[in-house]
Amino acid sequence: MKPIKTRILLADDDEDDRLFFADALESLKAETEITTVHDGEKLMEFLEDENNELPHILFLDLNMPCKNGFECLDAIRLSERLKHMTVAIYSTSAEERDIETAFVKGANVYIRKPSDFDSLKKALTDVLNVNWQFHTGGLNRDTFLFSI
Repeated sequence: MKPIKTRILLADDDEDDRLFFADALESLKAETEITTVHDGEKLMEFLEDENNELPHILFLDLNMPCKNGFECLDAIRLSERLKHMTVAIYSTSAEERDIETAFVKGANVYIRKPSDFDSLKKALTDVLNVNWQFHTGGLNRDTFLFSI
């Protein structure tokens, strides 16, 4: 029996960041498949299309055109179909206000975008190895900000 591939969806408007992320993920040799979208409206269209399989983990940039990450997160948490999806905020912002807002709005983890390949690989490895079904029950502010 083939292992189940972890479905990853990356929503990020920066093409270089999407390629960097995909390259790091591919280098892990993990059983994953990645889908990318370049803005918040495309993200919500993808998630609301019942013909698409939902991702196991959504990596969500905050600063995107059309609909920003916070607006998407609000819509996800209000949707019966999407509300239990694991959402990792994946942003360059280190603003305490953004981290707090993401936590309050129901993101599962906040990851500051690493600037180097090895740090990104480590972050992805750590996130992929969390059993999110059990982790979300004990979510607290200290474990929310993902340190790399």
